[in-house]
Amino acid sequence: MSAFTIARIDLKRLAVRPFAWTLAGITLAMMAWQFLLGVSAFMYAQPTVPGPAIGPGFTDSVVAPYLLNYIQLCLVIAPLVTMQALAGERSAQRLALLSAAGASGAHIVFGKFIARLAFLWLLLVVVATLPLVLSGATHPDWGQFGAALIATALCVAALTAIGIACSAFTPEPALAATAALLIGEALSLIDAGVRITGGGGGWLGYLALHTHLAPAMRGLVRSEDIVYFLIIAVLALALAIRRVAAEREQG
Repeated sequence: MSAFTIARIDLKRLAVRPFAWTLAGITLAMMAWQFLLGVSAFMYAQPTVPGPAIGPGFTDSVVAPYLLNYIQLCLVIAPLVTMQALAGERSAQRLALLSAAGASGAHIVFGKFIARLAFLWLLLVVVATLPLVLSGATHPDWGQFGAALIATALCVAALTAIGIACSAFTPEPALAATAALLIGEALSLIDAGVRITGGGGGWLGYLALHTHLAPAMRGLVRSEDIVYFLIIAVLALALAIRRVAAEREQG
């Protein structure tokens, strides 16, 4: 059984579960409200007399904070989506069935990861359509918009991989969600600690999510930021694969 087969089965399960639809509905409703608030604040800040526009544009004022809000939501959504990926399968004795069907540890982990990432990326696509609706009237910076989307997609992939790893190492889905939430929040809150201490460099600053999101939100896609998200995703998935493979060997 290949990873794509497992991913297809998991996507079908997500499609028929009320939990996934409820989570998607709540997420999109919250993002729509955040977008309306951002547009309202942007319109209020516009000059009331004719003349050249000054200050940040639509992409800086609305789109970038809007996508950052989606990342903040994913700090909670990703653990909820991934908590059942391996911990739930283990509790239901379905991991043994996947192993008996010829799926290796890597196939199982990648299949679960692809399914959950596809769900979160699909939500991202829907979220990204709201700024596009106003593109004719707001004239967004497409380069900056694209850079912000790339960073958001990579960050979501890293958070999904963390959730998969936590699900692999914990016996219960609730524990997996809690562990993934704590790790994601720690990476997010490191930036606040760095700013309080007054140091933006060093390894602690490199670990902060904001360090690698801020340049992309300004339109700059740096290779070091891409490598950062890839390292997190690869490391988390490698740990999950090793854990699942060890369980297969133990029977």
